[in-house]
Amino acid sequence: DPSFLRDAATSAILEEAGLSAAETAFYQVVLDYGEGPVTLGLYTMIEVIDDTVVERYYGSDDGNIYEADGSAASFAASTRDQIEESFQKENNEDEADWSDIETFFDVLHDDQRTSDPAAWRADLESVFGVDGFLEWLAITAVIQNWDAYGSMSHNYYLYNDPASGHLEWISWDHNEAMSQGGGDRGGRGPDGRTVSLDKADISDKWPLIRYLLDDPVYYALYLDYLEDTVSGPFDPDHMAETYQAMADLIAPYAIADVGEAEFDAVVQQLIEHAYQRADAVEEFLTTP
Repeated sequence: DPSFLRDAATSAILEEAGLSAAETAFYQVVLDYGEGPVTLGLYTMIEVIDDTVVERYYGSDDGNIYEADGSAASFAASTRDQIEESFQKENNEDEADWSDIETFFDVLHDDQRTSDPAAWRADLESVFGVDGFLEWLAITAVIQNWDAYGSMSHNYYLYNDPASGHLEWISWDHNEAMSQGGGDRGGRGPDGRTVSLDKADISDKWPLIRYLLDDPVYYALYLDYLEDTVSGPFDPDHMAETYQAMADLIAPYAIADVGEAEFDAVVQQLIEHAYQRADAVEEFLTTP
């Protein structure tokens, strides 16, 4: 990321939206291994989810913390027997028990989804933080994060919060966010991945998206979160100020790494991207 801003800016957006997010800070790293200091460049330090993020945000890290990475992290119907290998336990390892993930999986795929949607929603909301996921999904669609659920089965954690009894969604690794795509509703990014606003291109291989957005109640909530995103934490004027403030802070160090022309250009691209996405969301929400 030649702007050095994507991880930090995305965390700031998620935090402003009230979602759990890792704190970030910029560091110039200098190493002296006995022959004088050597500058290694500009880095973004990112808080570790299972170290301090969960306890800081939820007030406790007693519940199970899982890092998702593997086939079952898609929650596709055929992957239930791969849950243990796809959700790495970051705590409570002695309790080799994935029953909370398995219960969530079973509820998500229950036939009530089509036979009794109200009962399905109630059961789902009893085990999973649906609102938080839908808000994250809307933010991800607006800012265009190409390396997230819906394209790749990794880059998130689940925390079984004892206070709510829900598995809560925690986003992670945002260096491919805020990249230009090919269009508003079906724009393609790296490797052909899509981050469309309507998610019509997402199949049931990603049931957390497909099943929830096929439900009219949840789809309406998702649309509200799209609007909230561009009028709140990703308001383009607000983002222009955020990007510029961060860029001013790191400019001498970033320029030393990538050059002034490239750094200035990519920061400007991020600012333009924010305005383009706000326009895209407005068009999407007002077009029948």
